[in-house]
Amino acid sequence: MKKVRYGIIGIGNMGRSHAVELLDQVNGAELAAVCDSSPDALAWAKDRLPDNVQQFDQPEVLFKSGLIDAVIIATPHYDHPPLAIQAFDAGLHVLIEKPAGVYTKAVREMNARAAASDRVFGIMYNQRTNPLYQKLKELIASGELGEIRRTNWIITNWYRSQSYYNSGGWRATWAGEGGGVLLNQDPHQLDLWQWTTGLMPKRVRAFCHFGKYRDIEVEDDVTAYVEYENGATGLFVTTTGEAPGTNRFEVTGDRGKIVIEDDKLVFWRLRVPEPEFNASYNGGFGAPECWKCEVPVPAGHGEQHLGILKNFTNAILHGEQLIAPGEEGIKGLTLSNAMHLSAWEDDWADLPLDEDRFHELLQSKIATSKYKKKTDESRTLDVTGTH
Repeated sequence: MKKVRYGIIGIGNMGRSHAVELLDQVNGAELAAVCDSSPDALAWAKDRLPDNVQQFDQPEVLFKSGLIDAVIIATPHYDHPPLAIQAFDAGLHVLIEKPAGVYTKAVREMNARAAASDRVFGIMYNQRTNPLYQKLKELIASGELGEIRRTNWIITNWYRSQSYYNSGGWRATWAGEGGGVLLNQDPHQLDLWQWTTGLMPKRVRAFCHFGKYRDIEVEDDVTAYVEYENGATGLFVTTTGEAPGTNRFEVTGDRGKIVIEDDKLVFWRLRVPEPEFNASYNGGFGAPECWKCEVPVPAGHGEQHLGILKNFTNAILHGEQLIAPGEEGIKGLTLSNAMHLSAWEDDWADLPLDEDRFHELLQSKIATSKYKKKTDESRTLDVTGTH
């Protein structure tokens, strides 16, 4: 294979962005087809894409067309696992948008189908291309920070107005989207939280507020506390209703603390590890000597979506290692599912997650959801500058 022929399912906000990038920015890639049930979306494709890009209104027809080698799934969240499974069954490589799905039971089935195929499977975790988080992961993995003791992420700069939620009837409903800030805005941070540290918690206690700041039925304000097997603890705070917001990620270890904020990585490095200082210091009041190190990282935020598209294409053509394997999407989703479950039951949620209980409670939310699907209910928004 000299070129990967791509099809895109879902020509909405992100699908259009991926289509434009595939036209001339990814070596070895060719946009061959697009698919959407919306006539307006297909009209956009007809006006804005080359004539040789074929159009479909049914995924099943696209899968059987023989026109594509790989598919990008950029549909609402519930559709990611079933469409990915159909694509694997059709012998296609699959790249899904985040999140991997709405509930881990469906994602686990998708992962199993991917593993049974010989196809490349990726997820659009484009924040893994950001040099800041790559450097953080490198420092932690190398042992520079020592054993992790605490993780704190305040991510409250996901501001969204009511007009954003009104742009699509499926948005911010249990039946249409399956969640709020945790499932729409925060999948990147939930992924990076575990990807950079290499840790998944053993239990989660979360407090979610549903429709606190906006006329929506899902969560728009969350505070979650987690505990890890090694005794470390963590805090995750997020909302879409706060302005100005904060994006500050702290990871503390026994050799200091790393802070990512304002596009900078600062390592507050202890001259000697805290346990060593504590064992030898006899002066009463006092603390280990600490150096403030502003760690240099390449400017910018990395190649983002384009970087994932290039990497995924190279993985198919040349066997390049994936930046974001699709199978890893279940990890961040496990965290959001655990937070929902904890809030719904007003109790701790242990990991491994009780997937059956989560699914049962989600179905009860869906049953009372005010979302009713319409033929054409959305308007497309400009995603420039978003993640």
